[in-house]
Amino acid sequence: MIGRSGTTETGKEAVAVDRDRNDGGSDMADETESAREDTGPDGYRIAPNPDDPRLTRAVTGRDHDGTPREIRVVEERPLTIFLNAQEIVTAMTIGDYPEYLAVGFLRNQGMLRPGERPTVVDFDEELQTVVVRTERQTDYEAKLQKKTRTSGCAVGTVFGDVMETLEGLELPDLAVRTSWLYSLARAINTTRSLYLSAGAIHGTVLCREDRPLVYMEDVGRHNAVDKIAGWMLAQDVGADDKILYTTGRLTSEMVIKTATMGIPVLASRSGFTAWGVQLARDLGLTLIGRMRGKRFICLSGEQRLVRDADPANVAEEHRSHRRKSAGSD
Repeated sequence: MIGRSGTTETGKEAVAVDRDRNDGGSDMADETESAREDTGPDGYRIAPNPDDPRLTRAVTGRDHDGTPREIRVVEERPLTIFLNAQEIVTAMTIGDYPEYLAVGFLRNQGMLRPGERPTVVDFDEELQTVVVRTERQTDYEAKLQKKTRTSGCAVGTVFGDVMETLEGLELPDLAVRTSWLYSLARAINTTRSLYLSAGAIHGTVLCREDRPLVYMEDVGRHNAVDKIAGWMLAQDVGADDKILYTTGRLTSEMVIKTATMGIPVLASRSGFTAWGVQLARDLGLTLIGRMRGKRFICLSGEQRLVRDADPANVAEEHRSHRRKSAGSD
């Protein structure tokens, strides 16, 4: 379980975390997905909280006319992740849900094995460290020497043999209705978020059918995905019937993380990279991009789509709901 109190490798007392606050929830609960029906704003189990004062700060400046202005800008903090006694990485993050971020990162890097659950996860707020403990002894020194810097904002990293862990992967054969995609895009783009209030941030949303479930934001889209992976592991939520939606580009890193999580469909309002498309095709992942209003394009896994909605009956996206990627890619 993720401990509400304890000590990190540094001997500092870990911070007790209240699950209902927007800071990650500490207990790796054993409850099943079917047993959890409680939802928050707009039906989300976790939704953005743009009013959280820890996530942004007020900064003053002058605009193009020389007029003084105060705006909110997102925070960016270093968070160092340990696996047992070994320091793994320092990530730049907005600072919410540190436990989910750490566990999800380790799972998506293959450092937590499939089916393996941490025994304790300790967050030290003062030192900004998370220590993830397992029953198994771990040593990833060789793996840490092999890393690839990705194109993710806040500099993403993929370590060592992650691609090897995907060999022979078979993703679920989920049927995806296009009416779900339209409903999801509309719901997500109109949800109150840090992006709409401050900008300079990415969002990733875990969805089932036409329902968005968990909406995470961060300065790097890879962090937002890792938070969702950590939440899924903590809550024992399956991936077979899920769709992952992101506001960012459909890059190789996003494809790798989505496939590692076992999610068969990745969608975005933004565009693609060539390697991301190739990997999606190799892995059998459905990849849908440029989702705006009635439009989208599927470049991989089109066989999963059930075209049950007539695009002519879908409203165009309202200008006030457009994100920065709404222009041409």
